[in-house]
Amino acid sequence: MTIETFRIAVLPGDGIGHEVMAPTLALLDAACARAGGLTLSHETLPAGAVCWRDTGAALPAATMAAARAADAILLAAMGDPAIRYPDGTEIAPQLDLRFDLGLYAGVRPVKPIPGVRIPLADPRAREMDFVVLRESTEGLFASRGRGTVENDARASDTMVITRAVSERLFDFAFALARSRRDKGGRNLVTCVDKANVFTSFAFFRRVFDERAAAHPDVRAAHAYVDAMALDFVRRPWELDVLPTENMFGDILSDLGAGLMGGLGYAPSADIGDEHAVFQPCHGSAPDIAGRGLANPTAMILSGAMMLEWLGERHGSARAARAGGLLRAAVDAAFAPGQLVTAEHGGAAGTAAVATAVGEALAAA
Repeated sequence: MTIETFRIAVLPGDGIGHEVMAPTLALLDAACARAGGLTLSHETLPAGAVCWRDTGAALPAATMAAARAADAILLAAMGDPAIRYPDGTEIAPQLDLRFDLGLYAGVRPVKPIPGVRIPLADPRAREMDFVVLRESTEGLFASRGRGTVENDARASDTMVITRAVSERLFDFAFALARSRRDKGGRNLVTCVDKANVFTSFAFFRRVFDERAAAHPDVRAAHAYVDAMALDFVRRPWELDVLPTENMFGDILSDLGAGLMGGLGYAPSADIGDEHAVFQPCHGSAPDIAGRGLANPTAMILSGAMMLEWLGERHGSARAARAGGLLRAAVDAAFAPGQLVTAEHGGAAGTAAVATAVGEALAAA
């Protein structure tokens, strides 16, 4: 049998990052073994707030070079509120990765896991399955490190939206909606903006409409971001693919995570034309670091997304199968309702969740 091997750059980062990364790597290896003929070669690399504190580099050149050369990048969590740049902002090299590698498509799936408590009582909420598609390289985040404070009286940051990046984002959105059709998707892309107020968002919407015309087989719609926030709570089961600007996507992603039961269940990917980073939506949570309480589910599901992306990008049926096996194992572990994590008042910590998912995977 020919063995397929993919090189993975592993960035555990800060806080609970190391705690959720270790079991995820073990589960990824187990899923690859179950799929047959597939291995991952992972290289653990330094980056993050502690790295900056100790070495003066948040994302060392050697780490960036290794990440750029890898087939995929798996990132746990970076940053620490107690460690900041001189201007008061937090160390966030995950943003540098997005900018430097052109990872314009921030994919944030919102889909409840069977057996995990969610906040909406309407039974239709269990049917929600949509994606916040966050543009991750410009928007308001283009001002990162470039904002100004004038005479301690006025501060400003600048929104940047370009045609080139917006077109790629929207084409990605329509392709994603198309790929979801056969899996129960609504074949709908809704542009989320604030085009009624800001020139930049009116431009964003105009580019969206132009790209929608090039994808006539997929339905297109518009929504203002404030109305969309309402619909997240009022009718999330009617949503499908939601491309939006960077800051809006940042906010809506966390709201979506709340609909799933919390950030500990919310995976994500940042994808470009050549590279991709996979990481949970949560942060480094220094308040619970080292206590064994961190929920690794979002990290595990981010790993499953990585395998599925590798399968699609490289035409690897084995990688796609491994990703599906791991995703199914997460569902099987939680479905009985006995596995209750700390954010819901339960006793299941990092090890308990990883063990349950591993047992489900072995039984698949």
